[in-house]
Amino acid sequence: MTDELFTQIITPTTHDLGGFKVHRTLPSKPRTMVGPFIFFDQMGPAVLSVGTGIDVRPHPHINLATVTYLYAGAIDHRDSLGTFATIEPGAVNLMTAGHGIVHSERSPSAERAKGPELSGIQTWLALPEDREEMDPAFEHVSAAELPIVEDMGARCRVIMGELWGAKAPTTTYAQTIYADIELEAGGAVPIDPSATERAVYLAYGDASIDGIEMEVSTLYILRPGITAILRSGSGGRVALCGGEDFATPRHVWWNFVSSNRDRINQAKEDWKAGNFPKVPGDDKEFIPIPEVPKTVSYP
Repeated sequence: MTDELFTQIITPTTHDLGGFKVHRTLPSKPRTMVGPFIFFDQMGPAVLSVGTGIDVRPHPHINLATVTYLYAGAIDHRDSLGTFATIEPGAVNLMTAGHGIVHSERSPSAERAKGPELSGIQTWLALPEDREEMDPAFEHVSAAELPIVEDMGARCRVIMGELWGAKAPTTTYAQTIYADIELEAGGAVPIDPSATERAVYLAYGDASIDGIEMEVSTLYILRPGITAILRSGSGGRVALCGGEDFATPRHVWWNFVSSNRDRINQAKEDWKAGNFPKVPGDDKEFIPIPEVPKTVSYP
């Protein structure tokens, strides 16, 4: 039955970053992408100590779009376009790197004062080849702007694309589906076959797909064309993601994604040489390029 439902099941690589854990399922050796999604990290859930917080110093990206979505807590985003935006649960930050952008992510001072919560998903989307070198952009879509579909004990927020007859206003560059599914005890929702590639991820709680129990922090790649029912016995939180299959492979090195390895090498040299733009209001420090890549290249 498992083979009939899933093409792959990807278990996470987990890192303890001092106070909270990050679970990564994409990219991995078994699979690089699901639709345009090429990076999938779950942050937390965690409550950090009073007076502390997350401090992701300025760092660069190329040829991708980052998507940040929180279940709890808040993050201040700053980037080299001059953007400042605080993301809170239910909203989405879409940062399009294009030919190059630099950004930082830090806990707001109000959150630090009470002991910041941190829980959410950060994903990267590969850009289509003809959009990889587009101008950088930033978009914040509030929780109130994202459509919610409720039925059968399920509350589904459509983050990107169109699902269950509702369409999110968030910009997409390729066919993309992305949703946050909250399941009550006994809740259920159908996962239709509208996208070429689809995956479901149990963030916390419990859930099953057509009676097969899911493991927390694990990515389940659904077979194309099948319709499945997602259920929960006692309540759970599930992410659904996917979209069109990219014909050209993408390469990943550190924070860089591209269809062209030479472009990644150029980005390495540009960051070393200080050729990327600065982040206004957060330009006193930066993350140096690693001697050994944190993310290896697949393929």
